[in-house]
Amino acid sequence: MSATRDFPFCTDRPVALTGRDWVILLGALAVGFGLLSAAPLMGFPASVIPPLLFLGVPLLALRRVAGRHWTALFGPVGPRQVAQMVLFGLLTLVLTLAVGLALMQVAPLSPNPIAQQMQHLSAVQLAARLIPTIPQLIGEELLGILPFLATIWFCTRRLGQTQGSAVIVGVSVSALVFGAAHLPTYDWNWAQALIGIGAARIVLTLAYVVTRNLWVSAGAHILNDWSGFLAAFAFAHLPIGTDPV
Repeated sequence: MSATRDFPFCTDRPVALTGRDWVILLGALAVGFGLLSAAPLMGFPASVIPPLLFLGVPLLALRRVAGRHWTALFGPVGPRQVAQMVLFGLLTLVLTLAVGLALMQVAPLSPNPIAQQMQHLSAVQLAARLIPTIPQLIGEELLGILPFLATIWFCTRRLGQTQGSAVIVGVSVSALVFGAAHLPTYDWNWAQALIGIGAARIVLTLAYVVTRNLWVSAGAHILNDWSGFLAAFAFAHLPIGTDPV
C-alpha cells in the first residue's frame, strides 16, 4: 500500500500516534463537543464561537500530538474532490431519506430543530444561521473520523487485526459515537439517532475511507445538511394561494 493510501496516525507514515496520544486527542474532542453542547444560544456573529471551539480544540490537540503532520488528515481540493463531495453528499441524502421513511413505519420521528428554525427566518437571517454550521459540521467530521482512526489503530496495533477488519469495526464505532452524540438533538429517539443518523455517518465515513481526505467527507456533510435546511426554508417561503398571472 502506498504512503498516500495509509490511514494517517495509524502507521509510521507520516507518523504513528501512541496510546497516550489517542487519549489526549479523544479527550480534546470530548471537550470541544462539551463546549458546543453547553454553549447558550447567541446571535450572529457570536454564534460562530462555540462551533469554532468545537473544531479548534481537537485540531490543536492533533497539532500537539502529531506535530507538523497534523495536516495528513486533510488532502487537496480540486474538481475531482468537489465531484466526490457531491457524490457522497447525494448518497448520504438518499440513504437518510430511505432510512427515515423506513423508521417512520415503525415509530414517529423527531424533527430536526435547526431545520424547523429555518422556516421562520428571512434570507439574511438564514445566512447568519448557516455560517456557524460550516465550522460545526467540519467539527462533526472530526467527531466521526477521529474515533474511526483511533479504532483502526487499536485494532491493528493492540489486537493484531488486519486493516480490513479494523476498518469495519472502525466504521461501526464511528456510526455509534456519531449517532449517540445526536440523541439530545432528536429528543433521545434512540432508533432515529443510532440507526438514521448512524446510517448517514457510515456513508460519510466511507467517503473518508475512499479518499483519505477529510475535506471530502466534510463537504459531503455540509451539502447533505444544507440541502435539508434550504429545503425547509424554501418550502416555508413558497407563495401559497397567490393568484395566477
